[in-house]
Amino acid sequence: MANDSERDYFSNEPPPKDLQANVTLAREFIHRHHEQGRRLVLVTSGGTTVPLETQTVRYIDNFSAGTRGATSAEFFLRHGYAVIFLHRQFSLLPYSRHYSHNTRSFLDFMRDEDGRVVVDEQHQHDMLDVLRQYNEVKRDGRLLILSFVTITEYLWDLREVAQLMRPLGPRAMFYLAAAVSDFFVPRHRMVEHKIQSNEDFAHQNPSADLAQDAPAARTEGRKLVIDLEPVPKFLKQLVDGWAPDGIIVSFKLETDPSILVKKAKYALEKYSHHLVIGNLLNTRKWEVVFVSKMEGEKWIRVPANRRTKSFSGVPSLVGSADLSATEKEAQEAPLQSLLETEHAVPTGEPAVEIESLIIPAIEQMHTKYIEQTQSRQTG
Repeated sequence: MANDSERDYFSNEPPPKDLQANVTLAREFIHRHHEQGRRLVLVTSGGTTVPLETQTVRYIDNFSAGTRGATSAEFFLRHGYAVIFLHRQFSLLPYSRHYSHNTRSFLDFMRDEDGRVVVDEQHQHDMLDVLRQYNEVKRDGRLLILSFVTITEYLWDLREVAQLMRPLGPRAMFYLAAAVSDFFVPRHRMVEHKIQSNEDFAHQNPSADLAQDAPAARTEGRKLVIDLEPVPKFLKQLVDGWAPDGIIVSFKLETDPSILVKKAKYALEKYSHHLVIGNLLNTRKWEVVFVSKMEGEKWIRVPANRRTKSFSGVPSLVGSADLSATEKEAQEAPLQSLLETEHAVPTGEPAVEIESLIIPAIEQMHTKYIEQTQSRQTG
């Protein structure tokens, strides 16, 4: 059934124009690091779009700035991995994210000094540190950046790169942090031109008849009607077919604390991969839960007085999804969390990005996975 869905999807949805260019770059990158015996991770990042017209003006977008993916890619690079960064075009990138995702303009960090661009003294240390890390990665050739926009572009790139990574065996990792659309408009149900909102210009698709599907996005009177179809679930294909020996990490984002762990366990059971990282929308920068067959359920949290600032975060929800906590802990944790978070990070104690805790834990799991795989192959 999965093979049928895959065949139908990729037969009906055309590949992106830059697919072959991406494949060529990825093939060389993967081969080089395979020869060097290095671990390689494909990090997907950012949200996918669902176009409503062939000549796209209107589309549905998934919420994601790409913060998790870009930050995680940096920490994978710090831990010696080669990284293919498959990201939503114009979403955050490793290293440049420090200055592109900011309430201040990047130009505010610099000044004109006798016709030369000079970084302000207060920012020089941090910018120099980021620049040196970036230059080291460039010099080593350990970062390949590829981009997508639509859900179809994402899936084509994911499949092709995953198949290229197959020779890496257990040294390959897939860190699927992209916010992937669950629904889409099939190509054959997509209108050619911009959907008109003015009734005087709106018209029925001239090629549509009773024997054909109606356009998925269309106007009916003064209403816009959108009839989406589910995107086939390709995670199982990644596990079983595209790169069966690689370690696969997926994410589960929820807003309801009471179902987060249940949904993560359900995904792990359904797709039989290695690790689901669960996170709540309002606490995702401060805590996550690892759900895996290898280690069970494990929470990772940033200490309250070391948390990064978050405009959308709700400190009182930290710990609310941890159903394994005792009743007393569950009652005390939100209040204590709220009180501690109200205090500023102490002088000299920088805020901690949770990815700095996530990636070392995953690296340890990856090491164990490689050892177990090699033991099975030789045993």
